[in-house]
Amino acid sequence: MTITLEHLNRCDADEFTALLHGLYEHSPWIPQRAAAQRPFRSVAALKIALQGVVRNASVDAQLGLIRAHPELAGKAALAGELTAESTGEQAQAGLTHCNAVELAELHRLNAEYNAKFGFPFILAVKGPTGNGMSRQQITAHFARRLRSQRDDEQAECLRQIGRIAEMRLNALLDIELQFGATIMQWAEVIGAWSDDADNLTCAYMTEAHKKTAAQLATWMREAGMVVHIDAVGNVVGRYLSDQPNAKSLLTGSHYDTVRNGGKYDGREGILLPIAIVKHLHERGERLPFHFEVIGFSEEEGVRYQSTFLGSNAVIGQFDQALLDKLDADGISMRAALAEAGHDVGQIAAIARDPAEVLAFVEVHIEQGPVLLGRDLPSGVVSSIAGSCRYQVELTGLASHAGTTPMTMRKDAAVAAAEIVLYVERRCAQAPSLVGTVGQLQVPDGSVNVIPGACKLSLDIRAADDATRDAAVADVLAEAEAICARRQIALKLHKIMSAPAAPCAPWLVRQLAAATERAGVEVFELPSGAGHDAMALARMTDVAMLFTRCGNGGISHNPLETMTADDAETSAVILLDFLRSFQPKS
Repeated sequence: MTITLEHLNRCDADEFTALLHGLYEHSPWIPQRAAAQRPFRSVAALKIALQGVVRNASVDAQLGLIRAHPELAGKAALAGELTAESTGEQAQAGLTHCNAVELAELHRLNAEYNAKFGFPFILAVKGPTGNGMSRQQITAHFARRLRSQRDDEQAECLRQIGRIAEMRLNALLDIELQFGATIMQWAEVIGAWSDDADNLTCAYMTEAHKKTAAQLATWMREAGMVVHIDAVGNVVGRYLSDQPNAKSLLTGSHYDTVRNGGKYDGREGILLPIAIVKHLHERGERLPFHFEVIGFSEEEGVRYQSTFLGSNAVIGQFDQALLDKLDADGISMRAALAEAGHDVGQIAAIARDPAEVLAFVEVHIEQGPVLLGRDLPSGVVSSIAGSCRYQVELTGLASHAGTTPMTMRKDAAVAAAEIVLYVERRCAQAPSLVGTVGQLQVPDGSVNVIPGACKLSLDIRAADDATRDAAVADVLAEAEAICARRQIALKLHKIMSAPAAPCAPWLVRQLAAATERAGVEVFELPSGAGHDAMALARMTDVAMLFTRCGNGGISHNPLETMTADDAETSAVILLDFLRSFQPKS
């Protein structure tokens, strides 16, 4: 019998529990409790319900679930005592074919992990594209997670169990993802092209950057779009409407990366809508508006320290003076563009007519842990935080560490420490407010010299400008008071101030409705990171959809990850949003 969601919704609770008994190792209480929440609107809703049962269980029940899982290549595996599901998963990862050295290393890691945490190491051993992880990848995960704190690691084990159950449910229901697997596979392809041999770095107009642009253009054409690469390197694909006088709905994100970055930041927001257009084109389905996917060429500012080059060109606010900026090798932006075959004289022509644009909606990996903590695959963004950044210089008096009494010191580093702690206290006072001192230096410091100078950075962000500006004012006033009391000279240099970009309520409502129809709880959250949507907000109304970020919410890092299932859910939501889209009246 083919098991379907419809059957799971109709059958009695005992049959429901029996059918789903293999999802969670020796833990039938999970589907048993989830049965009471039927009917489920979608498979995504069923997955969320099962994860919710685990999240709301007692700590003892959660630990029992974790301990019900076998070690990787452990004694139970060698003795053939695993469940059928675990046997297949470990075999797919090659753990049934370890040589003696690999087996000994895994046994050592298992023992060390158990000794530290008191429960087995759990890892969904299928990789991001659905293939089994290599034994080297598994060992690397082991080594990294051995450095975790116990509470964090317990939470990570539960997340991995949720991912394992999710993939088992897909197999049980014979679900073939329409979008997610393609998105993940494409991300792997372009994620292999980098400026650096040892990590993913894709800076503006490098060979890796140009190769990535060409590949995006190819995928857009194959999906049925009219494509061009513009004068700043934006890759633009248009899926044309068959309606006369149609306007354009824009989407997209950036394809450049930070140094040593992740595969999904920015790029998900290009690949996901291409996959949707491919689906529409294969069905012969057109939209009542032109749907335009833009792979923005530069957002991170790695090569020329100038962010949002691509999106600023689209809104007609490209700063022509940037063309003369030099990179670390003395190559101007103008020269780099010319070498790539771009005509800088055409940059002004990239600007869109706002009257022809309906809105801009961006899909992006969350780059944080909020959705992860709530067991939600997607979230609707309410506002993109505005940020204010300063470089702060403190000047005291360098003097001998042994001969200067504590009461007579003018220690710049201690003043900096007070400022850092105040930033933490002040920025904990509002939900969307965050403050960070990411750089802290004692120039020419010595172990036996009281610091006479200190430099630090200050980054304060909030979902609304009033909250951010109030915090900035308080932090700067407190810094002045601290320095006056300690007889430290204070110099402030404002390096950036960007306004918050609230998402348009009429678009948020439509994204929320599509999210609800997908069977996903509607959860609105602010974005603390900057996005191309911030630039587009100066031209048109914007909205954003976040996809859950794995690995504790790590981003701008090789450990950044998401799952094919979460990418699928975001794609289903965006496709529904497009089909149901109502322009602003």
